[in-house]
Amino acid sequence: MSLSRGALAAGAAVTAAAAVTLTVVLWPDSSDPARRSGSQTSPGATSAAPTPSPTRSYPLSKTPRTIPAVREHTPAHGPGWRPGKGSAVVIADGSKGLADEGRLLAGELKIGYRGEAAARAGDVELALTPTAEGGPESYTLKTHDGRVTISGPGQAGVFYGTRTLKQSVRADGSMPEGEVRDRPDRPQRGLNLDIARKFYSVGWIEDRLRDMADLKLNQLGLHFSDDQAFRVESDTHPEIVSPEHLTKAQVRQIVALAGRLHIQVVPEIDSPGHLGAVLRAHPDLQLRNVSGVASQGSLDISKPGAAKLVDELLNEYTELFPGTYWHLGADEYLALMARDPAASYPQLQAAAVRKYGPKAGIADLATGWLNDRAAVVRPHGKQPKAWNDGLFRDSVVKAAKNIEIEYWTGKEYGARQPDEYLREGRQMLNLNDEFLYYVLGQPNDFVYPTGKRIYEQWTPLVMRGTAPVPARYSRQILGGRFAVWGDLPNAQTAAQVAQGIRMPLRATSQKLWDPGKPKLGWDGFRKLAGEIDKG
Repeated sequence: MSLSRGALAAGAAVTAAAAVTLTVVLWPDSSDPARRSGSQTSPGATSAAPTPSPTRSYPLSKTPRTIPAVREHTPAHGPGWRPGKGSAVVIADGSKGLADEGRLLAGELKIGYRGEAAARAGDVELALTPTAEGGPESYTLKTHDGRVTISGPGQAGVFYGTRTLKQSVRADGSMPEGEVRDRPDRPQRGLNLDIARKFYSVGWIEDRLRDMADLKLNQLGLHFSDDQAFRVESDTHPEIVSPEHLTKAQVRQIVALAGRLHIQVVPEIDSPGHLGAVLRAHPDLQLRNVSGVASQGSLDISKPGAAKLVDELLNEYTELFPGTYWHLGADEYLALMARDPAASYPQLQAAAVRKYGPKAGIADLATGWLNDRAAVVRPHGKQPKAWNDGLFRDSVVKAAKNIEIEYWTGKEYGARQPDEYLREGRQMLNLNDEFLYYVLGQPNDFVYPTGKRIYEQWTPLVMRGTAPVPARYSRQILGGRFAVWGDLPNAQTAAQVAQGIRMPLRATSQKLWDPGKPKLGWDGFRKLAGEIDKG
């Protein structure tokens, strides 16, 4: 019985489809002398060469699908790499500092780990190449001959290469053939977390760190002191610590995990405002106006005991947090929001004149306070940071030039456009409250930011509102952080916060790694995020 027409058609279709990815090379028939290598052979001669088998020709590879997207990929013909039964992660000779990264990747891909060993077929090799071009966060990932090599001049870059490999395998089951050359556009990229107004468990914070690491983010801002609570154990001032807090052992655990994931924790004790929890235990240092009315959360910086208290805390906690940065706050000092600060707070005005001369005012006293606190943390190896509304336009005293400015709003007292700071040559970080502020309960006209809006409209140059600063200032903008603030802490559970920031954080990571217009549209980006997260 002959095959039906339908069966013949189906067979033809299968053959045609296979031809797209499979090329059969027809070698000369050894029984036909006229077809041996295109040359004539005497009738009695035999061929010494074996008959080759058919070979497969692969289509040109596609760019790996990751978040953030890789910046350069050179495609190649080949099968790519996928984890197999005999696959393992190995460390190149002289690169034993990558052992943590290697073990982590092996566990994630469910393959072996052989440490410092020669790479074999199917392996992933990690290598430090100190003389390679690019910064410490750059990397090269090569996929060829059934193996992967991830190299870079610094451990952070190699780690980011492992994140690219992990995400590609989760999205598509494999790493495409070819070479990735990748690097971040901005050196500071992260998440800012307010644990003072809403407490989060160690486990929740560690989950955020792991998520951040996969997104190649490298900073966790930790705002742990505010009017509502003080959330880290203290040896010098245990009286200020709230009942629900992180112990120092828990902080060390968080910092240690962050370090392994190449994330720095940026601690913040805000002063001279936002100190309500501290002042409840030290009411004698609370700022009061000329009528004796207390100023919420504000420290009376005219009193000698004010500096002593804050400096003791700074000296204590700079040892607990070993990273490069320290955030001094300096925002929303309520004395400066009065209609007539000098008349409302004459003790501050008098202190300013005594210290800085007859032309000085309360803004000068506050600026001097910021400079003095920066001088406390610098000997501990810290780069000081402050919010933009802690600096003033016409003050006699100027904020130290090397304090990094974290710009969050244009609603502050004496509002200054970001261009003003940039013209002064200052380095800045972008925390634009129009795009990057996730404020629980959405008070004061805040709305929960969407990943789509960040992805399509925001870049590091968009520092205030929706308009970018001139591109000539680009290198002064060091990066940005997406910020979670707990103004109405019960408005969302911790699980709801995690879900709510999921796509905005992914969009932020994309635009800090590469601020250009993404090749992938928002719907495709969101779909890819789901595929990676479920992988």
